[in-house]
Amino acid sequence: MQTSRRVRPPGRTSRMIVGLAAVIGLAACAPGGAASSGGSAEPKQGGAVTFLIDSLGDTWIPNNSAISSFQGHIWGHLTDKLVYVDEKGAVSPWIAQSWEQNTDATQFTLKLRSGVTFSDGTPLDAAAVVANLDIWSKGDPTRGINPIGLFPKTYKASEAVDATTVKVTFNAPTLGFIPTLGYHGSILISPKTIALPAAQQADLSNDLGSGPFVVASWKQGDSVVLKKRADYDWAPKALSHQGPARLDTITYKLVAQPSVRTAAVQSGQADVAYNPSPQELASFKAQGFTTATPRYLGFVNGFAVNTKVAPFDDLRVRRALQHGIDRKEIISTVYTEDWLPAQSFFQSNVPGSTDHSADFAFDAAKANGLLDEAGWARGADGLRAKDGKPLELTLYANPYLATAKSVDELVAQQLKKIGFKVAIQAFDVVTYGERVKVNSPSVAAYEVTRSFIDAGTVAGVLTDANKGENWFGLGQSDPKLVELATGVARAATVESRAPLLDQLQGHVLQQGYFVPLTQIVQRIYLQSPKVHGVTYNGLAYANYYTAWIG
Repeated sequence: MQTSRRVRPPGRTSRMIVGLAAVIGLAACAPGGAASSGGSAEPKQGGAVTFLIDSLGDTWIPNNSAISSFQGHIWGHLTDKLVYVDEKGAVSPWIAQSWEQNTDATQFTLKLRSGVTFSDGTPLDAAAVVANLDIWSKGDPTRGINPIGLFPKTYKASEAVDATTVKVTFNAPTLGFIPTLGYHGSILISPKTIALPAAQQADLSNDLGSGPFVVASWKQGDSVVLKKRADYDWAPKALSHQGPARLDTITYKLVAQPSVRTAAVQSGQADVAYNPSPQELASFKAQGFTTATPRYLGFVNGFAVNTKVAPFDDLRVRRALQHGIDRKEIISTVYTEDWLPAQSFFQSNVPGSTDHSADFAFDAAKANGLLDEAGWARGADGLRAKDGKPLELTLYANPYLATAKSVDELVAQQLKKIGFKVAIQAFDVVTYGERVKVNSPSVAAYEVTRSFIDAGTVAGVLTDANKGENWFGLGQSDPKLVELATGVARAATVESRAPLLDQLQGHVLQQGYFVPLTQIVQRIYLQSPKVHGVTYNGLAYANYYTAWIG
């Protein structure tokens, strides 16, 4: 069966601008960017883009960094994927020109585009694809190389039938395999790189991809400069451009302070600022700048609740947590009209997502009643306690989401009204990764901001079946959750999977395992109006392959 488918705000002080060139360490861009686009409607060749970003992570090992919200920008220009997935979840060919699957979705055959090469000239052939599939699935713990999160755990093996044909087999039906090939972790890396020790893979200059750009220079914790690859000619048709990129270079520069990033774009010293404040977007638009708030395919912003940590082992407390949060206030206070309320624990643009908002709607009276019923009594200060223990919760602001701390502060205020004592801790990206882990006994609520391509892959995070991530600390103690998650993962058709996905969403929410907040716009962009032709894929990454300077 052929399954190929087509796929400077008012009031900013002048002092903020002074010395920006020294802070950024880059040559200024052409003047006039803050006034108007100043360009024609026809794409132009040449030029450079400077992109200011708030982190560049702590390693460049491809498997360990490809799914980072920060490094993913760079990998998206150095590498290609087997398929392209747009913002609506539609899958279309890329390096894999077509594919077939058997009737129970346990075997897939990929037909590859011929003539594709890595940047050193070696072929991106079937053997290279097999090497990538194996490392995505298994990683190599002996070398400190992780498997790719959400890659199907049912993967059995793959083989190169010939130079342009790959046969992939699974231990069980794996309907989400083809879409997941467009996941940002599924980047195609040269087998030469894959074979290197982790310490050498951590040197970005050793990491060979087949993408439209190559590394010109990089400095750990400072910057990455990419230059156009002159012989690139295998972009996905969905991008409506073939041949080399139009831009000559892209520079990613680490600038930690958001106000400095945005001021640099306003002054014409940079072209793009990542993660500006949502509340400043209207002001930027009024000044003639371009802003983008693409939604990705994935989970909504919310909390996965660890049911092993008291008092969240009590369903009534988990449900009170859900109903005690006013999501409309979060959107009106922290965000703008570009943000949408959560309807499930999936984003509403995910194929198979259904509306379960009634299961966690804000209802302070209901939340208070549940806590009363669970024996948590209010004290004179309005906070609740039981058996001498206070009703406490610590929230760990997610550093991958620029607004996380502001949201958590508002949630803390809301939960205080129903008797919770809430503390907030904020760490940088590296420290957060070390201290805030799923299933940690000190983490009762793990804030999720995570993308995926196909809803079928999420079964691998809900329990510990098939080495799943076990987000809720349940193991396999909830038979219904195991049954639904397994059914979703092993469905052979989209039609048979749809009702199971609906039931799975309802069960997770009705059991209070997940506390949705809002649909997420994790990647926010402020851009000079002279930059044209930027595209955004299903993971909300800005792609500058098609971009040009006007």
